[in-house]
Order: sequence, then C-alpha cells, then structure tokens
Amino acid sequence: MTKVKTALVVGGGIAGPVAAMALRQAGIEARVYEAYGSTAENVGGGLSIAPNGLAALKVIGADEAVRAIGVPMSSIVMHSWTGKRLASFGGPPGLEPQQFVMRPDLYRALYGEAARRSIPVEHGKRLVSAEHLGSPAAPTGVRAHFADGTSAEADVLIGADGIRSTVRTLIDPAAPKPRYTGLLGFGCLSTGTGLPSTGDAMHMMFGKRAFFGYQVYADGSCGWFANLPHPQPMSWSEANRTSPQEWMRVLTEAFADDRLPVPAILRTADLSQFVAVGGMEDIPRVPNWHRGRMVLIGDAAHATSPSSGQGASLAAESAVQLARCLRDLPAEQAFGAYERLRRERVERIIAAAARTNSNKAAGPVARVLRDALLPTAMKLLAKPEKMAWQFVHPIDWQAPVTA
Repeated sequence: MTKVKTALVVGGGIAGPVAAMALRQAGIEARVYEAYGSTAENVGGGLSIAPNGLAALKVIGADEAVRAIGVPMSSIVMHSWTGKRLASFGGPPGLEPQQFVMRPDLYRALYGEAARRSIPVEHGKRLVSAEHLGSPAAPTGVRAHFADGTSAEADVLIGADGIRSTVRTLIDPAAPKPRYTGLLGFGCLSTGTGLPSTGDAMHMMFGKRAFFGYQVYADGSCGWFANLPHPQPMSWSEANRTSPQEWMRVLTEAFADDRLPVPAILRTADLSQFVAVGGMEDIPRVPNWHRGRMVLIGDAAHATSPSSGQGASLAAESAVQLARCLRDLPAEQAFGAYERLRRERVERIIAAAARTNSNKAAGPVARVLRDALLPTAMKLLAKPEKMAWQFVHPIDWQAPVTA
C-alpha cells in the first residue's frame, strides 16, 4: 500500500478549495474540478464561520482571508415574538468571535487563496461517472469522466460537490437524499434603517409565524435572514420564479404581529441584495462516506441545515482532517481514520440543528408550547460551557495519524 500523491477534488464551493489547500500542505498534488462555468460569486446569502472553523482554516493559513471579509459576531441574543429577551449566547471565554460573511465574498476569498498557491481550478467540469483503476480488490487510482467528454485520473477522488453530491451516489447508489426541514430561507441587506447598531451581537427572534435574525452595523445598514415555514419543499429555481418584491410582501405579512424592529428592516431592504435560498435541507446520516479510492467531505458527507451555523466550519474541519489522514496513511486506511475522526461530531451537530428547525417551524399549537418552554430552555443552553464542544475543536496538524 503506497501513500497518496495526487487527488481530484470535485466541487469548487467552500469545501473544495479548502481541501485542495490542505492537501497541498500535506504534500499531495490536488486539482479542483467545478461543474459551473464560472465561480459562484453572486449566489448565496450570509453565513457564519465559527471559531472552530477559523481554527481549521488557520492550520492551512487561510483564516486571515476570511477575517478580512467578515463582520465579528461575538454573541447571539434570542427573543420571543413579544420582544422579550430570552437569552444571550456567547462562545466559551477566550475564543475569538464568529465571523459573519456573505457567501459570494467567501467564495472569492477562498478562490483567491487557492490561486495564490497556484492550485489549478477547472470550470465547466460536471462529473458524470468515475471508475477505479487497477483491480477491484486493490484499486490503484480513479478515473473521472466529465459531461464535456474529458476525463482525469489521480490516486484518489474527493467529493466536495455539496448536498446533491454526484460522488455520493457513485460511492453508494442507495445513499439518502436531502431532507426538507419545513423552512424556506431568505437573506438581504437593508440600508438606512435608522436603527442603532447592535455592535457585534446578532439578534434572533422566534416570531409568531416565522424566524428572523439581524445585525445592525455602525452605519445603520443591517444584514438579516428569515426562515419561513412552508408545507412543500421549493428548489432555488422555484423560489426565484417569485419576484423579490412579492417575497418581501409575504415576509412583511409573516412578521406583522411581531414586536422587534422587523418592519423597519424589511421596509429598507435593498432588493438588489435579496436572496431566496429555497428549501432548507439536511441529511441526518450518510451511511457510506467512502468506497475504494473515493471519499466525501463537506455537505456531500454531512449536510447540516443552515440553522446549525456550522456548515462551512465543519467543511473546513473535514478538509483539514482528511488531508492529515492522506498525508500519513495509505488511502485504504486513511479514509477509515478520517471517518472515525469526524462522524460522531458532525452527526451530533446535525441533530442539534434539526431540533432548532423543529422550533422554527412549529405550528399554532406547538408554538404555544414552545413559547412556554423557551425561556427555561434558553437559560440552560446560554451557558458557554454548553456550547464549548461545538466551538472548541483544535486540530493538531503536526500529530501523526495512525490506523
């Protein structure tokens, strides 16, 4: 069994470039293959990079690129629809704040880092199939075939191709499909709100009909997101057949009875910045993360809903840990070691986010029960030590990985 020297990384979103940089640091030549013809610079809303995600990026020297585009978010303040403050969540003492970033800015930052390190990224390469090289019992590599008729070979193929991963179905044709969480996602930037700055605190509200989060900056502008319960799933393209103006009317009606300054924020929304994400999804458990010389990272392996606030951070962690394993072990052993390092942690975070989603999507009867129990539950959860397991997750790059 020989060590891995080359890798094909399928997917150029967040996990792909991070994986390629980590592999390069591990001494493995990596090339990224992205399905779309260009970078996704105008797609997606806001997301947070948690301290554990920043720590993973620091291992490969990419953390400063993220801080340069982020807005610090050191606490989350939870409210009921009446405006009552339920709790304030901060990370464990001594940790730096989370960074709130816009997804297009994050794409640009990671692509810039990859380019600076001369990591090749090929666009317009939609994966359609892959086959192992060598014997079925002892594969020596992978050949990937793309929709444009081209192919590529390497020692391993890494699927960083998101929640609807093609690589996942190649590894396991019976792999589970994404699960709709019952919520549609929206995001936007509002300008000239006239509201005072919330500093580095993100305020969130369990509204009577929907969930809302916002952070007001020093200049009066405001980044915000909304999660709207909806009985049927809706794809990105389906959600964007409805105009931003109509969605704003729907959201304004949904938050009409709530007592936080949501109407002022919605009224000043810059619709050129409006993002309709469509249905929020997760996959509770992917049974098979690898087969032969193919392996999954990021949302392809462990898709958590945006409610976790950990999707991008977990992707960075997994990319770095996989690179460590491939640095120190032959592929046959490296993939098993990688899964042992990651599965329990990511599935625990996915389950926690699913519980949050059930609160956001509560119906009229469940909402009454939720609102009665939330103050007590929030006080228990608002203790920093309760969140430490998520936010404190150091990766020792120098430590050897053993089988």
